[in-house]
Amino acid sequence: MCDDVVSGNASLHRTINWTGAFWVASGVPALVLFSMGAIAATVGKPAWLVWMISIGFGFIQAFTYAEIAGLFPHKTGGASVYGAVAWVRYSKFVAPLSIWCNWVAWSPVLSIGSGLAAGYILTAMFAPDAAINTWQLTLLDLGMLKEGLTLRINATFIIGAALLMLVYFIQNGGILRSAKTTMVLGLAALVPLVLIGLVPLVTGDMPVDYFFPLSPLAYDSVGNVIDGLWDMNGWVLMAGGLFIAAWSTYGFETAVCYTREFKDPKKDTFKAIFYSGLLCVGVFTLVPLAFQGHLGLGQLVTPAVTDASGAVTSAAVYDGMLAPDIYSGMGVAKALSNILGTSAFIANLVVVMLVLALLLAIMTTMSGASRTLYQGSADGLLPKFLSKVNEHGAPTSAMWANMGFNFILLMMSDYMFLLAAANVSYIIFNFLNLNAGWIHRMDRPDWERPYKAPTILIVLGTTLAFVNITVMGLGANIWGAGTLMSGLVMAGAVIPIFIWRHYIVDKGVFPKEMLEDMYLATDDDGKSSKAGVLPYVALAAAVVIVFVTSQLAS
Repeated sequence: MCDDVVSGNASLHRTINWTGAFWVASGVPALVLFSMGAIAATVGKPAWLVWMISIGFGFIQAFTYAEIAGLFPHKTGGASVYGAVAWVRYSKFVAPLSIWCNWVAWSPVLSIGSGLAAGYILTAMFAPDAAINTWQLTLLDLGMLKEGLTLRINATFIIGAALLMLVYFIQNGGILRSAKTTMVLGLAALVPLVLIGLVPLVTGDMPVDYFFPLSPLAYDSVGNVIDGLWDMNGWVLMAGGLFIAAWSTYGFETAVCYTREFKDPKKDTFKAIFYSGLLCVGVFTLVPLAFQGHLGLGQLVTPAVTDASGAVTSAAVYDGMLAPDIYSGMGVAKALSNILGTSAFIANLVVVMLVLALLLAIMTTMSGASRTLYQGSADGLLPKFLSKVNEHGAPTSAMWANMGFNFILLMMSDYMFLLAAANVSYIIFNFLNLNAGWIHRMDRPDWERPYKAPTILIVLGTTLAFVNITVMGLGANIWGAGTLMSGLVMAGAVIPIFIWRHYIVDKGVFPKEMLEDMYLATDDDGKSSKAGVLPYVALAAAVVIVFVTSQLAS
């Protein structure tokens, strides 16, 4: 069956091996730049531990994704596509949810990454009070979601949009050109991240009191920083840190997005995700340690100012990891560059290389997210136009859909709220597809598996699926009161889209290739599903867990 499907679908080109996918996925370590400051400024001293735990979770989960990817060497788009096939027999609506949630989670890397890169450029070239840094045109007030949130046009938007267009034109040449470009960017951009992680270990510039005691962040009545308690509030902060870190640390699963473009998917799939995972383990462990060892937690610099009614008119200002530009991410590049020295030349060089790292992350995301949309369309789950490709095998329609969506997101004034809301979809995606591992094992026991994960890792992956949604229920709303609900609404937006495609356009029938993948040769009629009621039990348990934990956190 697989050979027939491959020969009949020549739209994507088999032009790369696992090293090509490794370099395309090498932008994932740069995702540490997106939320490292915010996690440190929210969790406090345990921030370094959050990253170590989170990348450990991500590495365990990767083995499940490597196995299910091997079942479908003729598909592209990543774990959500392979998991959708597991779920579609139990609910037509869960299958598109898997793919949509993966895309919703990954796509904002384009806007957040280009926005941060633009901010790094503006910070390096102009003073904070320069006109180019202060002007903006406010289009819409979104304060009902989070205080101060708006849609606006400013210099960050303009430069960020130009960077997105640059990445699009590179990607338009197909996966082979993208892989070659990311290899060059990767070599240039990953060097500073590795050096930043290693230099403090060599110099010993890591004071113990910057890391211990492992107490959650808290403040006294005046606003001074104190060691918090491991009460419900402390655990909610820890959950919030693990929740947002997952968006970065789990990301190397994108290495299996390119199965359909591997020259030898049987050998390349596992190698791509395994070696990408090892790279991420190193970066996500060392860089946060170095960052925290250099800055320290921070202390109160200027107390908050209140009016006669007690309302805060001017927020308190802190230094160290609690500084405002560290939380927003705009000051992270400068802080990291100082680890390597105080020379202006070194500082500017590091900033340039970190901008390249962000461009690398954007390249990684545009490649993976567009192929997820492409395969979702080819499988009859998303709109038909998304499966159009150009002569180089690049899914151009899906790429333009990504671009249009992110031009809007790039206007948002708070990237951390955007990241957190999108991460709700990412946790849903991980939950569905970690469970897809055991569903495929039960429903397709005799299918060829080029890589078969040890059963204990499938069990651990399933356990982590429930750990992830527990963390989401507890910690999502520390990034804004409307984060969890906004994320659920974003995830649910796929339902009317799927109804239109499947029931109106396709008259309730899936495309031939999807039907072939759904077929189970377990009995004569091909309709037996050995997992039975268990997938429904897993879904029901997830709903209950999210409801209960969100109530506890509130």
